[in-house]
Amino acid sequence: MRLVIMGPPGAGKGTQAQRLASELGIAHIATGDLFRAAVSQGTPLGQEAKKYLDAGQLVPDEVTVGMVRERLREPDCRAGFLLDGFPRTVPQAEALEKILEELGTSLDAVLDIQVPEEKLVARLTGRRVCRQCGANYHLLFSPPKTVGVCDRCGGELYQRSDDTEETVRQRLEVYRQQTAPLLDYYGKRGLLRKVDGDQEVEKVFETIMRVIGR
Repeated sequence: MRLVIMGPPGAGKGTQAQRLASELGIAHIATGDLFRAAVSQGTPLGQEAKKYLDAGQLVPDEVTVGMVRERLREPDCRAGFLLDGFPRTVPQAEALEKILEELGTSLDAVLDIQVPEEKLVARLTGRRVCRQCGANYHLLFSPPKTVGVCDRCGGELYQRSDDTEETVRQRLEVYRQQTAPLLDYYGKRGLLRKVDGDQEVEKVFETIMRVIGR
């Protein structure tokens, strides 16, 4: 199968993507991994991407698209693939369509994991980190035995600045603005499959398998 998986921060997309790729025996292509691999290997596209990453700038579409094109031509993608983190915009989706035409194939489905905003905020603002040893906790999923105190070393737990409610809501708003046109793009092509992400991890996975006909 050839799939794209989408979902806002905190929706559990990464967990489902890894499980899905493993279950279906297809390549899991995460753009973050692509960037790291290309930069570490010093490929021409990796060197180009590094210039922007080092300057704290967004990598231009042509570089990202080039990396995806190279990756999709690798032998392990012949059995199928799951794109995670790409496309993010309609121009990237159009570029992906051209790449797949070159390869003589097309997407089977685009999965959109949906979770109510308040649930996402609760998930994303619940993380706490130990100032001393760096251990991670979550107020909902893996709370410390004593509030504000690390189980391992007794250090103080704090909330990172990018985990505050204000920052989280801003991230979610940016995601909405970026992806709304993309969801419309794939919806009009009959490829969009909505998945209720406000369930236990196993239930979300079962829903995904059902909507892709597995």
